[in-house]
Amino acid sequence: MERFTLELLFQIIGLGSASGLIYKDNSLFIISDNSSFLYKYNIPEKELSKIKLFKNSQENIAKKDKFDFESIAIKGNELHLLGSGSTSKREKRITYNLENKEVVEKDLSKLYQNLKHTASIADEELNIEGALFCNKKWHLFQRGNCANSKNGIAILNEKLDENSTIEFTPIQLPKIKHVKTSFTDAILVEDKIYFLATAEDTTSTYDDGEILGSLIGRMDCQTFEIEFTQKISDNQKFEGLTLYKKIETEIQFLICEDNDSDLLETNIYKLSIPL
Repeated sequence: MERFTLELLFQIIGLGSASGLIYKDNSLFIISDNSSFLYKYNIPEKELSKIKLFKNSQENIAKKDKFDFESIAIKGNELHLLGSGSTSKREKRITYNLENKEVVEKDLSKLYQNLKHTASIADEELNIEGALFCNKKWHLFQRGNCANSKNGIAILNEKLDENSTIEFTPIQLPKIKHVKTSFTDAILVEDKIYFLATAEDTTSTYDDGEILGSLIGRMDCQTFEIEFTQKISDNQKFEGLTLYKKIETEIQFLICEDNDSDLLETNIYKLSIPL
């Protein structure tokens, strides 16, 4: 598949290092991996608002202290934000209720420890970059961008806590140049999983490397068989994916780019793929 279009749709000022997004009711809910706010962008009004996740929520948190929210998923009327797990400070889940605006914090350290044990992933190699809920189970997408780490999907039961049963399925993704791509986000559309992956020339979940390109792909949600992948950029690190529109002949996504800087601006792109 070669036909696709990628266009800059709009730019949001006041938000940087976007790492995930959810499109709902003409608004975008966006997370940033160096902030402890949840952001809501009203598209028609072009207005950005901030939702405090902690009493002392901050922007541009120092790298060693940040919560590193890399995943945002919707389940019913709740948004679930997950830390990557790549350090001990990045093992939190925040649940935000869209109706009553309640924010609930949960420690995921025991769950992440169980996941590392099940999948034989070293402490410094855990890097959860995407999450979705399918067939009454949570699917967490491990970005295997270290030299020895595993790229794959952890399948858990509905609770998403330390009592969850865990199965881990390694997923091999194609290379861009000499580097294997690894998950940066994933969403469920009907019975298909659409995912983003990036090739980053680094051996660390902590330190950034040269970006060699990003791709989008689709897999079956039951078998995890990859149905296609398509390179969409040579030098951008796309980290957030959400469904925008779907018609008979085309599916459209909104995606965001992590610029790995302190600059408080975020580009939102529209990616259109023929069906």
